[in-house]
Amino acid sequence: MSRKLKVVAVSGSLQRPSRTLVLVDRLLAALGDEVAIDARVISLGEIGPQFAGVLYRNQLPAVVEESIAAIESADLLIVASPVYRGSYTGLFKHLFDFVHHEALTDKPVLLAATGGSDRHALVIDHQLRPLFSFFQARTLPIGVYAVEKDFEGYEIANPALRERIALAVARAVPQLREASPAAAPVVQKPVPVALAA
Repeated sequence: MSRKLKVVAVSGSLQRPSRTLVLVDRLLAALGDEVAIDARVISLGEIGPQFAGVLYRNQLPAVVEESIAAIESADLLIVASPVYRGSYTGLFKHLFDFVHHEALTDKPVLLAATGGSDRHALVIDHQLRPLFSFFQARTLPIGVYAVEKDFEGYEIANPALRERIALAVARAVPQLREASPAAAPVVQKPVPVALAA
């Protein structure tokens, strides 16, 4: 039997509940519908206070070191951050400051973000892609950006966002198969595509 794809998802939100975490969970669920995965979520809301003031990796508490090791050994990363002053959160960046600069080389990374309005939608291409380009990671072609009006409470309510998630996963799956040929077989499904008005 083929092994499961090891997927580590990082939510950069410090809040609970969190729309960013909801988006991460939905991306994981959509991916799990297509590929056999072993998923882990790392929430900065849980581990952030334990490393916020740490300067060197050898000073990290064991639980944070273990989270970074999971990021470095994943087959696929899903990373998401709320937009704060035009970029990802500082603690999100601080976490990745501890990741070894060669650990993510060629690793597929699915990018996502949440913001208060559409004006921050380019955070994926202008902030997140360059960060993971530094690591020489392989950012997947379609990122997912969501705004507050896409949610009712902490549930995704906008069908267009659900379609975007499905499209991002559909475009990611063939690349995941190439990156990890031992992963479980993929079942391709047609994906509805919303056309711009």
